[in-house]
Amino acid sequence: MANATEEKTVVKTPTWKFEWNLNTVVILFGFAGGLMAWGATWERVNANQDSQANSIDRLDKRLTAAEVSLRQIDNHELRISAVEKQAAEAATSMKAVENTLNSLSIDTRVMREILQRIEASQRDGAQLRR
Repeated sequence: MANATEEKTVVKTPTWKFEWNLNTVVILFGFAGGLMAWGATWERVNANQDSQANSIDRLDKRLTAAEVSLRQIDNHELRISAVEKQAAEAATSMKAVENTLNSLSIDTRVMREILQRIEASQRDGAQLRR
Protein backbone atom coordinates (compact mmCIF):
# COMPACT_ATOMS: atom_id res chain seq x y z
CA MET A 1 0.00 0.00 0.00
CA ALA A 2 2.78 2.33 0.58
CA ASN A 3 3.71 2.08 -3.07
CA ALA A 4 0.19 2.80 -4.20
CA THR A 5 0.02 6.02 -2.24
CA GLU A 6 3.38 7.11 -3.57
CA GLU A 7 2.26 6.57 -7.11
CA LYS A 8 -0.86 8.60 -6.59
CA THR A 9 1.00 11.59 -5.19
CA VAL A 10 3.48 11.85 -8.00
CA VAL A 11 2.50 14.65 -10.34
CA LYS A 12 3.66 14.57 -13.87
CA THR A 13 5.37 17.72 -15.15
CA PRO A 14 3.44 19.32 -17.96
CA THR A 15 4.94 19.16 -21.40
CA TRP A 16 5.36 22.38 -23.32
CA LYS A 17 3.06 22.67 -26.27
CA PHE A 18 3.46 25.47 -28.83
CA GLU A 19 -0.15 26.38 -29.58
CA TRP A 20 -1.74 29.60 -30.71
CA ASN A 21 -4.67 30.54 -28.58
CA LEU A 22 -7.35 32.80 -30.11
CA ASN A 23 -7.04 35.31 -27.27
CA THR A 24 -3.27 35.49 -27.73
CA VAL A 25 -3.62 36.13 -31.47
CA VAL A 26 -6.23 38.86 -30.93
CA ILE A 27 -4.09 40.55 -28.26
CA LEU A 28 -0.95 40.44 -30.47
CA PHE A 29 -2.81 41.89 -33.47
CA GLY A 30 -4.38 44.54 -31.23
CA PHE A 31 -0.96 45.49 -29.83
CA ALA A 32 0.58 45.67 -33.33
CA GLY A 33 -2.39 47.70 -34.59
CA GLY A 34 -2.07 50.05 -31.60
CA LEU A 35 1.63 50.60 -32.34
CA MET A 36 0.88 51.34 -36.00
CA ALA A 37 -1.92 53.73 -35.05
CA TRP A 38 0.39 55.48 -32.57
CA GLY A 39 3.07 55.84 -35.27
CA ALA A 40 0.57 57.23 -37.77
CA THR A 41 -0.77 59.66 -35.18
CA TRP A 42 2.75 60.77 -34.32
CA GLU A 43 3.50 61.38 -38.00
CA ARG A 44 0.31 63.43 -38.46
CA VAL A 45 1.09 65.49 -35.37
CA ASN A 46 4.59 66.27 -36.67
CA ALA A 47 3.26 67.13 -40.13
CA ASN A 48 0.60 69.41 -38.62
CA GLN A 49 3.22 71.07 -36.42
CA ASP A 50 5.08 72.19 -39.54
CA SER A 51 1.83 73.44 -41.06
CA GLN A 52 0.91 75.28 -37.88
CA ALA A 53 4.39 76.81 -37.66
CA ASN A 54 3.93 78.16 -41.19
CA SER A 55 0.52 79.55 -40.23
CA ILE A 56 1.99 81.21 -37.14
CA ASP A 57 4.76 82.79 -39.23
CA ARG A 58 2.17 84.07 -41.71
CA LEU A 59 0.05 85.51 -38.90
CA ASP A 60 3.11 87.11 -37.35
CA LYS A 61 3.92 88.84 -40.64
CA ARG A 62 0.32 90.05 -40.98
CA LEU A 63 0.35 91.33 -37.41
CA THR A 64 3.61 93.19 -38.05
CA ALA A 65 2.12 94.79 -41.18
CA ALA A 66 -1.02 95.74 -39.23
CA GLU A 67 1.09 97.33 -36.48
CA VAL A 68 2.99 99.38 -39.07
CA SER A 69 -0.31 100.50 -40.59
CA LEU A 70 -1.67 101.34 -37.13
CA ARG A 71 1.41 103.44 -36.38
CA GLN A 72 0.86 105.36 -39.61
CA ILE A 73 -2.79 105.93 -38.69
CA ASP A 74 -1.73 107.16 -35.25
CA ASN A 75 0.75 109.50 -36.92
CA HIS A 76 -1.98 110.80 -39.26
CA GLU A 77 -4.35 111.31 -36.33
CA LEU A 78 -1.64 113.28 -34.53
CA ARG A 79 -1.06 115.42 -37.60
CA ILE A 80 -4.78 115.98 -38.10
CA SER A 81 -5.23 117.04 -34.48
CA ALA A 82 -2.29 119.44 -34.84
CA VAL A 83 -3.81 120.92 -38.00
CA GLU A 84 -7.20 121.27 -36.28
CA LYS A 85 -5.54 123.06 -33.38
CA GLN A 86 -3.74 125.40 -35.77
CA ALA A 87 -7.00 126.07 -37.63
CA ALA A 88 -8.73 126.94 -34.35
CA GLU A 89 -5.87 129.28 -33.42
CA ALA A 90 -5.99 130.85 -36.88
CA ALA A 91 -9.74 131.42 -36.53
CA THR A 92 -9.17 133.07 -33.16
CA SER A 93 -6.45 135.26 -34.66
CA MET A 94 -8.71 136.19 -37.58
CA LYS A 95 -11.45 137.24 -35.17
CA ALA A 96 -8.94 139.43 -33.34
CA VAL A 97 -7.84 140.99 -36.64
CA GLU A 98 -11.48 141.50 -37.63
CA ASN A 99 -12.22 143.24 -34.33
CA THR A 100 -9.15 145.44 -34.77
CA LEU A 101 -10.20 146.36 -38.32
CA ASN A 102 -13.71 147.18 -37.13
CA SER A 103 -12.37 149.49 -34.44
CA LEU A 104 -10.01 151.11 -36.97
CA SER A 105 -12.93 151.58 -39.37
CA ILE A 106 -14.95 153.25 -36.65
CA ASP A 107 -11.97 155.45 -35.71
CA THR A 108 -11.45 156.40 -39.38
CA ARG A 109 -15.13 157.29 -39.75
CA VAL A 110 -14.97 159.48 -36.64
CA MET A 111 -11.79 161.18 -37.91
CA ARG A 112 -13.45 161.84 -41.29
CA GLU A 113 -16.44 163.41 -39.59
CA ILE A 114 -14.16 165.57 -37.46
CA LEU A 115 -12.16 166.62 -40.52
CA GLN A 116 -15.35 167.46 -42.43
CA ARG A 117 -16.55 169.60 -39.54
CA ILE A 118 -13.18 171.36 -39.36
CA GLU A 119 -13.21 171.98 -43.11
CA ALA A 120 -16.81 173.15 -42.97
CA SER A 121 -16.03 175.54 -40.13
CA GLN A 122 -13.00 176.87 -41.99
CA ARG A 123 -15.11 177.46 -45.11
CA ASP A 124 -17.79 179.18 -43.08
CA GLY A 125 -15.17 181.35 -41.36
CA ALA A 126 -13.53 182.24 -44.69
CA GLN A 127 -16.86 183.24 -46.20
CA LEU A 128 -17.62 185.43 -43.21
CA ARG A 129 -14.32 187.33 -43.58
CA ARG A 130 -14.90 188.31 -47.18
